[in-house]
Order: sequence, then structure tokens, then C-alpha cells
Amino acid sequence: MIIFLYGEDTFRSKQKLQEIVAEYKKVHKNGLNLTTIDCQEADFEDFKREIETVSMFKEKKLIILKNALLNPQFEKPLLDYKNSLLKNKGNTIVFFEDGKADSRKSFFKFLEKNSKSQEFKPLADLQLLTFAKKEFGKQDVKIQNEALEQLVIFCGNDLWRLANEIKKLVAFKIAETNPEVGLKDVEQMVNSEIEADIFKTIDAIAQKNKKQALGLLHQHLADGDSVPYLLTMINFQFRNLLIIKDLLEKRTPYHLIAPKAGLHPFVVRKNYELCQRFTLPEIKKIFQKIFQADLNIKTGKVEPPTALDLLITGI
Repeated sequence: MIIFLYGEDTFRSKQKLQEIVAEYKKVHKNGLNLTTIDCQEADFEDFKREIETVSMFKEKKLIILKNALLNPQFEKPLLDYKNSLLKNKGNTIVFFEDGKADSRKSFFKFLEKNSKSQEFKPLADLQLLTFAKKEFGKQDVKIQNEALEQLVIFCGNDLWRLANEIKKLVAFKIAETNPEVGLKDVEQMVNSEIEADIFKTIDAIAQKNKKQALGLLHQHLADGDSVPYLLTMINFQFRNLLIIKDLLEKRTPYHLIAPKAGLHPFVVRKNYELCQRFTLPEIKKIFQKIFQADLNIKTGKVEPPTALDLLITGI
């Protein structure tokens, strides 16, 4: 049997590969006939020798070939050997491509036609929500719908990042009775690195240094972060500023701000000084501009990058 796994979503493709290996080890516990070959380093003769050697234990073999399509010196002899591959009924051969595969290649077309192939495309929208909810369920931890949606907005369709953030949240909540992740947990614990960068952007805005603010945001876009994601983070930071500033205007003692705002003391401490650079009406006006930018993007009135630029220059 031939199996072909490929696609941009390397998290799920590797997850599938692990499942195949685990199923094989359930039947063949010693794992002596499980072989992994990196086709960018190994020679084709190594594979040929492996597949043609009869197992002394008369067990079926599981042979994993990684990135065969990336090495022309491995791919060409594979094409010549394709008839022998088709005759190989007893063993399982898994062709695993670490990422998107070139569908124009002859061997790709051969695999697509003669194997159990599965392409792992990036998940979107409801698929991402379902994936994340299942990952929490595996750990017996619940997550509120609002928190789940925010987590997906923060992480996008990068499942490696999403899975890592889920691990952090689970580790934080697992000791509780009937653990459940809420919106505040997600907002306070996820993406601290980008949050720090967005904080720098807002600090630049407060100092009227729009050139620096735009430069920081453009760097995030160059790194692959989406405009809706960046808007969400900007909105999150200004929301914290609004809450804290409103309490300060009401002459709330500093030590009572965190419990009244429902924010972590670290978040209050970090935003306290920045609050002094904005008036309450200014923050409210910026909030309206963020809402308008988001609306313009969703209704197609303005291209996302342009909407982000207009937001920053208009503050």
C-alpha cells in the first residue's frame, strides 16, 4: 500500500503520520521493520535495498520516505522504479512531503493516481474553531465560545502556534475543578511577544511618531501577521487603556484599579504611565476609528493594509 501525505498545514500532516506509525506499532510492537528515510540525505539504493530485503520476522514493513519530491536525484530513480512500487502489496510505503508539493512533477501525478493521498490545506473559520475545541477536549478542559473565537483570531491558521497556546492555557487551568478557559485568560496569556510589539506601536502613537508606528506594523505584515489580527491586538490594548483611564478619571486608588478593571496587576502597571499620554476623549475617539477600520475591511470598502495605514495616520 502507498500513502501520500502533503500540504501547507504541516501540523496536521505530521499528526497523521504519527497516527500511522502508532497504528503500526500496535500490531508490530518491536518496531524493527519501521524505517524512516530522509530523501534529501539518503541514496535511492538505500530505499531499494530496504524494500527488497525480506524481513526475517515475516512482518509487514512500514517505510517512510520524507521529501522525495524535493530531491531530483531521488525522484528520478523512483519514477523508473514505479512498477515495482505498484507490485509491492505486503508493505506500507508512506511518502511524506514537509509542506506543499509540486503538482507539476511526474512523480506527484503518479502518487496522486496510485496512492491513498491526502492534502492538508490550511484550516479556516469554523474548521479552526472545531480543531481548537477538540484539542481542549483532549485535555478535559472547556473553553468559553468567546474565548475560543478570540484565541483563533490571535493565532490564525498557524496550528503549531495555536496548539502551543492551547498547551499554555491548559497548563494554567488544569489544576482547577472543572477547568474552563475564559476570555480574560486568552487575552492575558496569549501572544505576549506580539502584544509587547503592539504596545511599542501604541507608545509611538502616543508620542506622535506615526512613522515609527507604521514601520512597526508593516514589519508585522511582512512577517505574515494579518491585518484583522493586528487590529484585534490594537483594539485589545486601547480597550485596556480605556478601562484604566476611566477609573483614573473617577479617582480610583491605584491599588483598586486591577480588581475593579478585572485586569492582571502587570497589565495595569504596564498601561498606567501610557494612560497619562492620552485624554479619555482621545481614547474613545481612537476606539471609534478602530471600529470604523474594521467595518471598512469587512464591507470591502478599503483594502486591509490601506485601512491599517489610514487608522494610524488618522489618530
